[in-house]
Amino acid sequence: MMTNTADRIDLLILGALQVSPDSTIIAIAESTGLSRNTIRARLRAYAGNGALRPFDSRVDPAFLGFPLRAVILTTVRQRRLDDVAEKLATIPEVIAVDGLSGATDLLVHAVARDAEDLYATAGSILAIDGVKRTETGLVMRELVPHRILQLAPRDER
Repeated sequence: MMTNTADRIDLLILGALQVSPDSTIIAIAESTGLSRNTIRARLRAYAGNGALRPFDSRVDPAFLGFPLRAVILTTVRQRRLDDVAEKLATIPEVIAVDGLSGATDLLVHAVARDAEDLYATAGSILAIDGVKRTETGLVMRELVPHRILQLAPRDER
């Protein structure tokens, strides 16, 4: 996990990558006015400290034949939380799991080819030893896409 906070140089590089994710180091250098060595070193650091997420997080599951997205609220026996998470990681349609505080323990992000596939995936989750209850919600549409750079202080952008 990343431990440092982004500075002005990081924000310049990340802004250039947001505009053109496939930019070369030379193109980023030209658009930001930074040296190629600075960009190369920063990109290497991002890869090492978890600042940039893996490439597959950019891939739309629909492109791979999974047009349905769902969130599955999951309540588990607390002593089995790690075991449940381990089992969830073996279900291909489960693309992310967030631990929550409150009445529900896990927010499972899942994808499916169709309603039957989603039903089967939800059933697989419910069948995991330690899962007490699930509630599935179908994502109807994305209203605000994933975004990050608006979090940077205005004077740093």
